[in-house]
Amino acid sequence: MDTGLRTEAAMIFPAISPASFSNVGKFMLMNPAARRLSAEADEVLGYSLLDRFRAAEGDYEESARIAFLVNCLAMAEWATETLGAEPVVYAGSSFGGTPAAVRSGALDFSEAVRLTALTGRRIEEYFAREHRDVVTQSFARTPEDRLAELLSELDDRGDWYDVSCYVDHDFYMLSVREHRLDWLNTRLRALGGLPLSTMRPPMHSGAFRALRDTLESEVYADVGFGDPALPVVSDHDGSLLRSGGELRTLLLDAAVRPVRWPAVMRTLRDLGVGTLHVCGPDNLWGRVRCVTDHFEVVALKPEVAMRPRRRDVAV
Repeated sequence: MDTGLRTEAAMIFPAISPASFSNVGKFMLMNPAARRLSAEADEVLGYSLLDRFRAAEGDYEESARIAFLVNCLAMAEWATETLGAEPVVYAGSSFGGTPAAVRSGALDFSEAVRLTALTGRRIEEYFAREHRDVVTQSFARTPEDRLAELLSELDDRGDWYDVSCYVDHDFYMLSVREHRLDWLNTRLRALGGLPLSTMRPPMHSGAFRALRDTLESEVYADVGFGDPALPVVSDHDGSLLRSGGELRTLLLDAAVRPVRWPAVMRTLRDLGVGTLHVCGPDNLWGRVRCVTDHFEVVALKPEVAMRPRRRDVAV
């Protein structure tokens, strides 16, 4: 890790990942910020978030997505109040853009809950009828030149594909048609790569323009975005976003633009950031080398806030 003379801090929100009630439920029941946010979410949803989340059978059900939002924001509050975290900038990967927008002050939490719920429903409806044969495959240990070789082979075969996430310099997520998945994973292994998980529905592709249009007209039409108190780094190109309109576009463009996480890290380094507070359940985005090689990473999963903390005792 090389932070050089970079002394500033950033607050980072990971993409949504599996986090069951058994893993985070105690935090949501005991942490004051999580309790408050859960109660606010109940008002928007018209049902008990905790009860629905406790009974959820899937990792990405509506209640699980909103619980993830609650936990990210509650951990951000905990980091500020307990650790004294003072970021100069925010960033989020994929769904992490939503808690970043809330924490920056650009989006009201209740609106974020509504957006999360309605967006999830529209995504399910869209992929139930469109692109039913497309999946997104993640894989590691594949340097850029090997990726180029793989994509060239797909071009030669006349196969459709789209790079959905640039996670690290050798870690990607590629959307392909499902019938090509076995071939893809076989070629990845032959090239020294490591196939990981397969995601359904797929994500982040220009082929999903109709989904973005639906979200803009049916979900985001009446949502107000203010200007953020601190800038947010775009996970699409690493640019600094300073207006509510830019953040609205960021969240909508998540349907059609790939995540470029190394670009986010370059921007943070240029801003003098040396410490990243990664707020929320995360097993990936704060752990890849484009992050750990250049920053001090403070991983703030909900279980961290539940650990006993030493108190200085005055004598």
